[in-house]
Amino acid sequence: MNENMENKQGYAGCSEVKIEDGALGIIFPMIVMYPAGAPEQADRLGPYPLELARDADPLEGRFPLVLISHGTGGSPLNYRTLARHLARNGFIVGLPEHPYNNRNDNSLGNTVQNLTNRPRHLRMAVDWFFEDNLFKRMVEPDAVSLIGHSLGGYTALAAAGGVPTSLPHEDPDGLPKLIEVIPDPRIQSLVLLAPATVWYREEGALRAVHTPILMLDAEKDPYTPPFHAQIILRGVPDRERITYRTIDNAGHFSFLTPFPELMRAPTFLPSQDPPGFDREHFHEILNAEVLDFLLTHHYRGQAGYF
Repeated sequence: MNENMENKQGYAGCSEVKIEDGALGIIFPMIVMYPAGAPEQADRLGPYPLELARDADPLEGRFPLVLISHGTGGSPLNYRTLARHLARNGFIVGLPEHPYNNRNDNSLGNTVQNLTNRPRHLRMAVDWFFEDNLFKRMVEPDAVSLIGHSLGGYTALAAAGGVPTSLPHEDPDGLPKLIEVIPDPRIQSLVLLAPATVWYREEGALRAVHTPILMLDAEKDPYTPPFHAQIILRGVPDRERITYRTIDNAGHFSFLTPFPELMRAPTFLPSQDPPGFDREHFHEILNAEVLDFLLTHHYRGQAGYF
């Protein structure tokens, strides 16, 4: 057990880095949060105010790694407070922006290429931590967890051994195709938030997913209704390794960090929740639940239970 993981509510350092994908000839950004030794200061991530220790020296020690995969056409900034909470409590967190499937450029949305790229870019992001001169000394080996929201849930499952099949409309020839994904054996647990899972409808598609899973979906979600969770519950080899519950009165976007008041409008759907849902209060619960799950399975993994 890492002594630094017991320092509850420490400081979250934050850096912004670039990852090169030579095969596609692109560079994509990633936000990194980590346990820091310097106090946080008022700062901004994109348009969002957030207290952070920008580019601060990290704490000494080794820490487990978590990557967060955003939804289709979304942004890693939408999970900033969850990432900071994990960093304050002893995790290194990577928030990559999925190329050509984000809020600034969604030109590959709903394509086979995007389904192929997403898990590959998660693996590249994990590799970056184990190759970077600073973080390779900080990251615990074989202690990687993935958090995925919506299409990020698809991405996490693919990286953990799922075998996806595309939908007919995602390829010009109108035929479903098996998506080629190289699973990452370093992944030890998954957190799936309103996961999108229709690409795992084929028999046996999730047979190789053996990691513990925390899965939360939303009662009032028109985008990933309950059958998406059922695909996972029926598809994994051991349902007992899934902790699953539905969040009462929540919507699909309720898992996103609450938006500043000035950004909340009925025309901006990600800022909206079903009437009566308190997103701020829910995120206090969500952050604690995700942290508890990751800590529990990290310690058990270190003890050899899994």
